[in-house]
Amino acid sequence: MSYIPTYKTKYLEEIVPALMTEFGYKSSMQVPRLEKIVINQGIGQAIADKKIAEFSLNELTRISGQKAVQCKSTKDVSNFKLRKGMVIGSTVTLRKTNMYDFLERLIAASLPRIRDFKGVSSKLDGRGNYTLGLEEQIIFPEIVLDEVHKIMGMNITFVTSAETDEEGFALLKHFGIPFKK
Repeated sequence: MSYIPTYKTKYLEEIVPALMTEFGYKSSMQVPRLEKIVINQGIGQAIADKKIAEFSLNELTRISGQKAVQCKSTKDVSNFKLRKGMVIGSTVTLRKTNMYDFLERLIAASLPRIRDFKGVSSKLDGRGNYTLGLEEQIIFPEIVLDEVHKIMGMNITFVTSAETDEEGFALLKHFGIPFKK
């Protein structure tokens, strides 16, 4: 028997029926679903110190459980001392099993570790997608504090199949993302 993430089971058994009654969907295929989670980390400081890009890549890989890739600049910008092809960020896109596992770790273990945490902003992008900005990567249990060379933030984007912000918000709320009141 193959492994099924607990949040996928929760989605199929609890969230789909709840959203069908809440929004009056006739079919379970109309219910919005989480399509992917994209984690980005901008590392503009890597222009001066090349090792920061390597540390960022390793930390993002450790946090997500999937190999992260480097983002390179596409053009020269003299004001930022930036040349074409320089590493300016790291990103990883999670789908299916990895996505549900990361979501569970984020909600159950990482977000509660934020100091003075009162919930996350409830502003979606107009199409049912949500981006969460984190200021520190050390809230994740996978990161060993002694190995951290620089505190860096990241953006976590939840891409849903929802048509409206209301549907996307309801989906993420049912998953357990702690929005501010």
